[in-house]
Amino acid sequence: MTKKLIPERLTKAREAKGLTKTEIAKRVKLTMIGYCRYEYGDRNPSPQTLEILAKTLGTSVDYLTGETDDMSPDSISISKNDEPELFELVMDLREKDSDILKRLLSYYKKIK
Repeated sequence: MTKKLIPERLTKAREAKGLTKTEIAKRVKLTMIGYCRYEYGDRNPSPQTLEILAKTLGTSVDYLTGETDDMSPDSISISKNDEPELFELVMDLREKDSDILKRLLSYYKKIK
């Protein structure tokens, strides 16, 4: 079953990010008209395009489709090229025991 985009949610997420229609269209590699068709409710994006829109807008597919009211993302992507230190840290933490992760998270919460 294909999830159906709620155009108002797309608009709200774009505005919350402070982006114009032109800017978001460029970021997701769509024409302005193509993007506007989604925002105006004339078309429903493919599942792949919906994922790209959610990632670019810093939200989730579930938010854009009305399955949750929580606008926060449900996943993040860390690029080895753009953020090598963070990438290395996450990769190391995935391979280590959970005690190290618990201690690091505890420390993070204290300094935050």
